[in-house]
Amino acid sequence: MTAFVSEFTGTAILLILGDGVVANVVLNKTKGNNGGLISITLGWAMAVFVAVFISANASGAHLNPAVTLALAIAGKFEWALVPSYCLAQLLGAMLGAGIVWLAYRKHFDATQDASTKLAVFSTSASIRSNTDNFIAELVSTAVFVIGVLFINVPDQNLGSIKAIPVAFLVLAIGLSLGGPTGYAINPARDLGPRIMHALLPIKNKGNSDWGYAWLPVIAPMAGAALGALLFVYWLQ
Repeated sequence: MTAFVSEFTGTAILLILGDGVVANVVLNKTKGNNGGLISITLGWAMAVFVAVFISANASGAHLNPAVTLALAIAGKFEWALVPSYCLAQLLGAMLGAGIVWLAYRKHFDATQDASTKLAVFSTSASIRSNTDNFIAELVSTAVFVIGVLFINVPDQNLGSIKAIPVAFLVLAIGLSLGGPTGYAINPARDLGPRIMHALLPIKNKGNSDWGYAWLPVIAPMAGAALGALLFVYWLQ
């Protein structure tokens, strides 16, 4: 399996399981309806575990443009490969989100609230404030990246055995820092599904909130750069 296919497949699995748990919790008439934040954070952590385990050996299991950028800044990944990895991650996230819609199509139909439908695909702020939301995503991603870089030492990829600590890291961030924005910490995870929300024939879906969409892309990338620089020049 090539690195591109590995990142594409791993990110698709990540979104099938991650967006899938959100759909199960928030959409009407599901078995997991109203399962709450703990269900979502645990589901995302397990999604990360499975996706990292699947793709670690072939591509290093970045599954996130922020991780790819951070590894490049830290000198652990070739800059020339960054664009292809990010493209694979975005396309995989789009596919994963589309599959979740197929699996929960009737439940989307049974859910009237447009913002709830969008929540399956992408993140949003609990209290809308660009400055505060940006800071929350920047801090969450910086903490995530620093954790990943320490887990990654001394190897140059996230071997499959490291799927467990990465999953726990995502769980910890979701439980502690996920409240303000839903902890995107991954531009592909938010942008890819948001594109699918705009494209799919979802009944009464409303808009895709493109006015907010820049934040869970730019803030995680800035947080990744900050985390990588702190790791290289202070923590390492």
